Amino acid sequence: MRVFLLALCAFVLPASALAQSAPPLPTGKLPDTVKPIAYRLDMTIVPEQARFSGHAEIDVELKQAAASIFMHGRDLKVSKAVVKIGKRETPVTFTQKTPLGLAQLDFGRTLQPGKLTLKFEYDAAFGDGPSGLYRIKVGDDWYSWSQFQSIDARAAFPSFDEPGYKTPFTVSVTTKPGFVAVSNAAEQGVPLTAGKLVKHRFAATEPLPTYLVAFVTGPFVTLEGSVPATAQRNKPLPLRIVGTKPYEGQMAFALEGSKKIVALLESYFNQPFPYPKLDQIGSPVMPGAMENAGADIYGDSILFVDEASPTEDKQTFGMVVAHELSHQWFGDVVTPAWWDDIWLNESFANWMGYRIGNEWRPDLNIGVSAIDEAFDAMQLDALTPGRPIHETITNDANIDAAFDQITYGKGGQVVAMIAAYLGEEKFRGGVRLHMQRYHHGNATTDQFFDSLASAAHDPRVLASLRSFVDQQGVPVVTLSRNASGLTASQSRYAYFGANLPATQWTLPVCVRRAAVKSCTLLDKPSAPIEAKGDGVVVPNAGGWGYYRFDMDPADWQALIAAAPGLPESEALAVTDSLWASFYAGKAKFAQLAALARSMAGHPASNAALDNGERLRKLSRSGILSEAALPGYRKLIAELYGPKLAALGFDPAVGAHAADDPDKQKLRGDMVELVAGAGDPALRGKLVAAAEAYLAGNAKALDPQFAQLALSLAIDDKGVALAKAVAEKSMSGQDPLLHQAGFAAIGGSGNPEVARWFLNEFTDSRLPPIGRMNTVLGFLSSPRTRDIASDYVLANFDRFSKASGGGGIFSARAAQRFNTLCTNAAADTVDAKLRPQLVNDSTLSLDRAVDAIRNCARFKDAKGAEVSAAVMGR
Repeated sequence: MRVFLLALCAFVLPASALAQSAPPLPTGKLPDTVKPIAYRLDMTIVPEQARFSGHAEIDVELKQAAASIFMHGRDLKVSKAVVKIGKRETPVTFTQKTPLGLAQLDFGRTLQPGKLTLKFEYDAAFGDGPSGLYRIKVGDDWYSWSQFQSIDARAAFPSFDEPGYKTPFTVSVTTKPGFVAVSNAAEQGVPLTAGKLVKHRFAATEPLPTYLVAFVTGPFVTLEGSVPATAQRNKPLPLRIVGTKPYEGQMAFALEGSKKIVALLESYFNQPFPYPKLDQIGSPVMPGAMENAGADIYGDSILFVDEASPTEDKQTFGMVVAHELSHQWFGDVVTPAWWDDIWLNESFANWMGYRIGNEWRPDLNIGVSAIDEAFDAMQLDALTPGRPIHETITNDANIDAAFDQITYGKGGQVVAMIAAYLGEEKFRGGVRLHMQRYHHGNATTDQFFDSLASAAHDPRVLASLRSFVDQQGVPVVTLSRNASGLTASQSRYAYFGANLPATQWTLPVCVRRAAVKSCTLLDKPSAPIEAKGDGVVVPNAGGWGYYRFDMDPADWQALIAAAPGLPESEALAVTDSLWASFYAGKAKFAQLAALARSMAGHPASNAALDNGERLRKLSRSGILSEAALPGYRKLIAELYGPKLAALGFDPAVGAHAADDPDKQKLRGDMVELVAGAGDPALRGKLVAAAEAYLAGNAKALDPQFAQLALSLAIDDKGVALAKAVAEKSMSGQDPLLHQAGFAAIGGSGNPEVARWFLNEFTDSRLPPIGRMNTVLGFLSSPRTRDIASDYVLANFDRFSKASGGGGIFSARAAQRFNTLCTNAAADTVDAKLRPQLVNDSTLSLDRAVDAIRNCARFKDAKGAEVSAAVMGR
């Protein structure tokens, strides 16, 4: 309109001047022009159709006069849009402005501040992976699920798709008769007839952000129950397990486990479960899980386990279910104000997942795995490119990069470290205070810190927290002896040859000697620390500190000798710190071998085999020469062969069911190490069991050994067996093969199988994310790595989107190349991928390239020395 008036005055601005005068489009937060108050969503979802449709009404408050507003909608075909003021409805224009779903709503005139209703009719295509509203065919049936975190609700309905906007949602879902429909709130009454379809109506929700809304529709099977009343809740809580048809009969474990975990969380928060019902839902393509309020969604392999499942599967169930359900309070009831603070959501839930999971089933030893996850995060945190846990996010393209191991592994360990330093009572008091202050609202990092400080009465805790969450990097504490005791010096850990800026932390350093634990808050580059007691110095008491350590050779030698008697968490910290010293160019391979030999006698499975796993990674990295590999295999056989023989091994179902969970895990991990190192008798036994299972003997192969046995059989038998396993896996009739079949194909290490799968296999029954995960298996094996790398580089766009259409699960796709180990490979990956990431975060690629160069630099400088040490043992 303005251009038309200027033309009448014979004054026409050049196009370039008009472009310059237009305000820039928002790249992150929307302008504070409008606030949503409530949503009413009427969805028509029939999963076998290619598209879904919806009618959306959003009550909003217009805060200032405006002729247009910004909101969100991605790839929605909007057929009608109106604004309703009072009883009057006026057409408006909805236009998507950016690929990430920024949209503009033009009113056609200036509207005055006040309350409005925005109404939309639209339809859109289903996705085929966990992003937005997606559908998957299982057997002969189509099902649909939603995955909206972080910014994918906009692909399902027009919205103000930010965590800071929390409103009630009133939802209805129209679908086929007999289908199950699930949303966040409880269903109201019976479905109403709607032509050939039926409409399911749901109660209005508590205030929610868009990313926690859920729609699940299809011919699901369910198992219903309730969580008994607790001290915090005086009525039973309706609980239901929801899965696709192949999992009928495999839901009881999830039902009973969820009941107990809900009750434990209610006790911790001292609040009742915050929503009127809970659905626990399985999805065949979900790589993790999602905490939708009252309607959590999990990968099938996480949710559908039973008591006969491998220990690792039950551990994963306990940790992930406790993690997601803790979010119902910390994340759903109290939500981050913006994506800057998502670290707090996920870090806290990660810590709670291990803590409550361990309380649920102490026999599964879930809690100690938190330390393993923290050490995985340290590998990422030590790279030159990276980010702090808490960082400012101003661009939607950078949001998904926050969902990485820095948030989960590092953040969870920092929370654990502060909780251990403060003590259980003070830390829990701070959490409860925070939940009371911001109930059904939003909160920032600073507000959480203030809640902790108010409960703990210790301002130094805030300084320590900030030093860890606001800067990147891994501290190394170096202990040295002097006449008066121990001195601790802090520095930033760096891989061999890397040049990183100096960094300082306010670091809780806790050391143990015998039964005496001494803690010092190290806030200087170097200072004396307390180390009371006698005996060997354990520099990370309990293993909960987010730091690595180094010592004089004599102290290392004493600690290595004492390794079998250390608590498991401390033993893991010892292993990580010595291997970190090795990759920094300090510790020698002889020390690693000595530690592996000593630690193999540890009674706990994680500690006993951690060195073996790291030795296997070293052998697969390319650092060892071909001539050194027989020496590696001999070392593995010497370390673990006799122990496996003493344990005994039978791959048949239930053969070792009487063993305790950790002994079962020890055997499973040891079988993988020894078979992977080429033991012919063990490989033969596993291959025979796999072939018997595939021939129809369901008792021949226990699920614990299924993926390994199938991988070895496919490696031996080649493409013909891979094709047979693929067909059985896609039929959906065998849950074990449905979960393990393609993982076994990818893990086979057989080059001909890799070429067949990558170049010839095109069956659409395997969802894109299933194909991607299989490719990752080939990328991890030395014998198929180059084949898979070439394929992924040539198909990266499709590969990266396979895990979620560009959502949080695909944000780290480029990082998969960190298994490569030459500068030439780093150059190729960088040159091929960087041009494809112009509109996306490049952090994943930057990390991958840095990791490849670190490996290459270490290999060039130390590879011959390390290979000679392996051969000369």
